Amino acid sequence: MSPEGFITLVFAGSFAAGCLGALTGLGGGVVVVPMLILGFGIDPRYAVGASLIAVIATSCGSAPSYLRRGLVNTRVAVILELATVLGALGGAFLAGLLEPRVIVLIFCAVLFYSAWSSLRAPTTTTTSAPKPTSPPDDGGTPIETLADRLGLASTAPGPSGPEPYRVHRVIPAFGVMTLAGMISALTGVGGGVVKVLAMDRLMRMPFRASTATSNLMIGVTASASAGVYLARGQVAPDLAAPVALGALAGSVLGARLLARIRTRTLRVVFALTVAASGVQLLLKALRGEIAP
Repeated sequence: MSPEGFITLVFAGSFAAGCLGALTGLGGGVVVVPMLILGFGIDPRYAVGASLIAVIATSCGSAPSYLRRGLVNTRVAVILELATVLGALGGAFLAGLLEPRVIVLIFCAVLFYSAWSSLRAPTTTTTSAPKPTSPPDDGGTPIETLADRLGLASTAPGPSGPEPYRVHRVIPAFGVMTLAGMISALTGVGGGVVKVLAMDRLMRMPFRASTATSNLMIGVTASASAGVYLARGQVAPDLAAPVALGALAGSVLGARLLARIRTRTLRVVFALTVAASGVQLLLKALRGEIAP
């Protein structure tokens, strides 16, 4: 294959991955890595390095649009990002103590459950205004009271204008995100899947707000990881450039399409993408392709 043809195909594949990543909040990494490894025979380490650049590009391309439209809950993003960082530090410490293949198999089970669970629409609690802090004996719970005290309630665009929603289960979501950071550090899998599910299922945020907030967060997480790969010399400019440009262009398109696509359709796309990622990881684990 000529260099021009290689760059064109990589750009086209990354464009599609960036669009999908912006729509689902996954960042496109679950598409870019299999495409580069299986389609172009790229070394997995360099594929992951280029994928991290694509995730950063996807986040940078879609996050501004989501912020302007009021889809991103920045307070939730900051809190969950803290949990992810803490989990990543713990995962780095445990990397030499646990068998990576076992962790990958567990994570595959989480992916398959997430794909199934995402198809069941959760109940999103909305209200005309955030409820004030109240003691537990009047029906409030300590977890929901914590969300109110942190000011996590926000609004998301709806058919008739901004629709208020409340955030729930901050502490369980923080714990899940900490675990997600640990799994991400141990397996090298991005945390976009768990981030969306934590906000959608546990915190009961609207699905569009969950994907938009995840898109903002994954850029921060990927930036830290990309620095490690760059220091190791595993970010090839001739590969990362078309991947980043394609993902950036795709993410801009995906951000524009998000408001026009039905939530049910987004959930189906999310489930199929997560399931495909789980199958890929499962096959790698069963074939012994996970580094010891």
